[in-house]
Amino acid sequence: MAYVSPGEDGKLFMHQILFFQQTLGMRVFICGINEKPALLKKIFNPDKNQFNGNITPEKLREFTKSALPAKALEHFSFRVKTGKRLPLLIRQSDKGGYEFMIVDKSNSGSSLSPREIDKLINYSYCPVMTLHENYPVKEIKKIVVPVDVTQSTRKKLLWATYFAKKYGAKIIIVSALTLNLDIKKSLVYRNSEKIKTLLSKRDVECEVQILNAHEQEKHQVILTFIRKENPDMVIIRTHQESNLNNTRIGKFVSELVHRCKAPVFTVNNYIPAIPDEFVLQL
Repeated sequence: MAYVSPGEDGKLFMHQILFFQQTLGMRVFICGINEKPALLKKIFNPDKNQFNGNITPEKLREFTKSALPAKALEHFSFRVKTGKRLPLLIRQSDKGGYEFMIVDKSNSGSSLSPREIDKLINYSYCPVMTLHENYPVKEIKKIVVPVDVTQSTRKKLLWATYFAKKYGAKIIIVSALTLNLDIKKSLVYRNSEKIKTLLSKRDVECEVQILNAHEQEKHQVILTFIRKENPDMVIIRTHQESNLNNTRIGKFVSELVHRCKAPVFTVNNYIPAIPDEFVLQL
């Protein structure tokens, strides 16, 4: 499912959605939301906050038709909801039966705000992919997967394998080591090598990068690595507590989502493992 607001900004976003649809072969549900203003806003700002309930499935279809090639329309369906968009999107993530949700993180026009995106990622019942409309995805050849080897990595590695095989991409496993010792003698290195072996058995090219974060915050070291590496996609798990930075991981995930221009695919604790039919494709 993709949350889209019709408009010129949304057309750039639609092209990125099409990029994933064409390779993954999924049906995309385009969701439009007619928001009702809060009661106090209606009372004190009646003119500025009139209910703009004019999005319809037909208008979403016409908007999509104006943004994408006509032959692409057969792969899109259209749904319109009314209410507050964040609770609606969280509810749709639970009840809609979607494999994952796509939202625009460019913070322009009527896209979700950074704060709304953070909340959606935290509470969504399906993975969330954030795209930046001004940085179109042209190919996916390099996927970075930050890992904390003391935590479970199964969910995100299954998704990483899925995307890597679909796009013929290489996976870069990255972790940070705070102890001042030989990296190759560390538990982090040994566990990361096990992950590399697992992915190799699935015919996925994989590279392991263990970063020295001695006297530095792990998440900052990893963010710096991602900026320099400039991957085509990042996949991360949003568990609430992590040894990645000895604090709530929310800050790390938020910085990664909003500072990284590439697509960021997030998986949280609420989410079951990748659907069985996807696993069969691995």
